[in-house]
Amino acid sequence: MVSFVVVLLVVIALIAAVINGENSSIKRSDFPDGFLFGVSTSSYQIEGGYLEDGKSLNNWDVFALYPGGIEKGENGFIADDHYHRYLKDIEIVQSLGVDAYRFSISWARVLPRGRFGEVNPNGIMFYNKILDELVLRGIKPFVTIFHHDIPQELEDRYGSWLSPLMQEDYVHFAETCFKNFGDRVKNWITINEPNLFAQMGYQNGIYPPARCSQPFGYCSAGNSDIEPLIVMHNLLLAHGKAVRLYRKDYQSEQDGLVGIVLNCIMYEPMTDDDLDKEAANRALAFDIGWVLDPLIFGNYPSEMRKYLGNQLPRFSVAESNYIRDGIDFIGVNHYATLYAKGCIHSSSSCSLTGNRSIKGFVDFSTEKDGVPIGESTGIDVMKVVPRGIGEVIEYLNKRYHNKPTFVTENGYSEPEVQDQVPIILHDDKRIEFHKAYMSSIAQAIRNGADVRGYFLWTLMDDFEWNHGYLLKFGLYYVDRKTLNRIPKLSARWYQDFLINNTLASNIQLAVS
Repeated sequence: MVSFVVVLLVVIALIAAVINGENSSIKRSDFPDGFLFGVSTSSYQIEGGYLEDGKSLNNWDVFALYPGGIEKGENGFIADDHYHRYLKDIEIVQSLGVDAYRFSISWARVLPRGRFGEVNPNGIMFYNKILDELVLRGIKPFVTIFHHDIPQELEDRYGSWLSPLMQEDYVHFAETCFKNFGDRVKNWITINEPNLFAQMGYQNGIYPPARCSQPFGYCSAGNSDIEPLIVMHNLLLAHGKAVRLYRKDYQSEQDGLVGIVLNCIMYEPMTDDDLDKEAANRALAFDIGWVLDPLIFGNYPSEMRKYLGNQLPRFSVAESNYIRDGIDFIGVNHYATLYAKGCIHSSSSCSLTGNRSIKGFVDFSTEKDGVPIGESTGIDVMKVVPRGIGEVIEYLNKRYHNKPTFVTENGYSEPEVQDQVPIILHDDKRIEFHKAYMSSIAQAIRNGADVRGYFLWTLMDDFEWNHGYLLKFGLYYVDRKTLNRIPKLSARWYQDFLINNTLASNIQLAVS
C-alpha cells in the first residue's frame, strides 16, 4: 500500500507540473483586464449534417469527391457531428472557462441557393440555438461569416469569387446574418484568411475550386498568376460593401464591431544582406498588406503596384473611398515563420515557394545553413517559432498604427501519430507551444501593442481541409468511430490557466 501511495504521489506531481507549467511562468494575470481568451472552430470542419434540414451542397462537399483531393479520401459529411452535438460541445466550451467562442456560419445551411433561393429556417434556428446558449452561459460569440465554404450553386452559376456577382451574393448573406443574429453578436468577422483562400484555391489548386496553372499545379483550368488577384479584389469589395451596409443600417442599434482575419505568416530575412531584408518586407506587404492596405488606406501596397503593374486590379475612386477604414479590428491567424530570400536579382527564377504574383518575387525556407527555424509540427512549413507571433504583431502595430487586434487562431499539430491515443492525449508539447506563444504576445502587449484576445485553434480535432483528419490541433480528441470527445492534457491545462483551479482540483481532473 505504501509503495502504491508513493507511486500515485509521483504521478500526481508530474501531472501537476505539466498543468502548472514549471518551465513557464505565463499566467492569466500577465494580460490586461478585459483580455479575452477563447477557442475557435469553423462550420465545415466540425458540423457534418450533410444535406440535412435543407442544407445544400457546398464547394467542399463537391471537392471532397475529387480523387486525391483530400488525404485518405476523407470528407466533412459527418465531421465531428457538431450539428447534432452542439449543446454538449457548448458545455465543453463553458467548462474550459473561456470568455469567447469563435465559430462560423455555413452559407449553404442558411442560404442553400444564395440569393437565388429562400432563407432556410432550419439553418437560422440552428445558429440561433448556438447563440442563445453562448449568451446564456456568458460566452461572447465571435462569428465568421465566410470561412471558405460556399453554396456550390454559386460556383456553378458564375464561377463564384472570379466574378463581381459574388460580391452581391456575399452582401446578401452577410445581411441575412446581421438581421437574424446581430442582436447577440458584437464581433463580426467578414472573411477568414482571404489571402490563404486565394492562394490555395486559385494558385496551388489544392482547395476548391481547384484552379491553377503550371508550374504551380496541374489543374484542369486556371491562371495562377492572375486569378488570385481577381479573387482577392472581389473579396475586398464584398467585405467593403458588407461593412458599409452594417455601419449604415445595423451598427447603431446592434452596437457591434466588424473585422477581418488574415493568415499572418512572419517573414524574416535569410541573411543580414539588404536584398534579403527587402525581400522579407516585400513578402509581408504582398501577403498581409495585400488585404489590409486596401481596407485601411484604400489601395493595394505600393510594393505590389510597383512589381505587378497592370496585372493588379484597380479600385475606382468610389471603391477606394468605401473600403478605406473598413475594419474595426484585425484578426491574426498565425501558424508559421519563414526565412525570406530575394530572387528578383538572382540569375535563376523564383522557386515554386516564391509565387510571382502574390508572394513578391521571394523565395522561402524553413532552414538556414541546414538548421531548422524551429521544431517540427504536423505540417512541414509550420515550425515552432514563438517569437514569430510577437514579430507579426509588431509589424501590424507599426504599419497600421496599432489597430485593435485579436489573435483569432494559433495552434499546434504534432507530427503524425496515427491513432496512438495515449500519445495524442498526453500532449505536453501543445501545452508548451501555447505557453511560449502566449508569452510572446504578452511581451508585445507590454511593448504597446493593442492586442485584445487569444483564441486557440481548436476546440477539438476536426476536418483539417485537404489534410482530412490526419492533423490534430484540438484540445479534445475525437474518436472517429464513436465521435466521443476526450479531453487531452492541454484541455486540463487551459482550464487551469483560465479558472486558476487549486492543485486539488487539478489532481481530480487529471485522474478522472
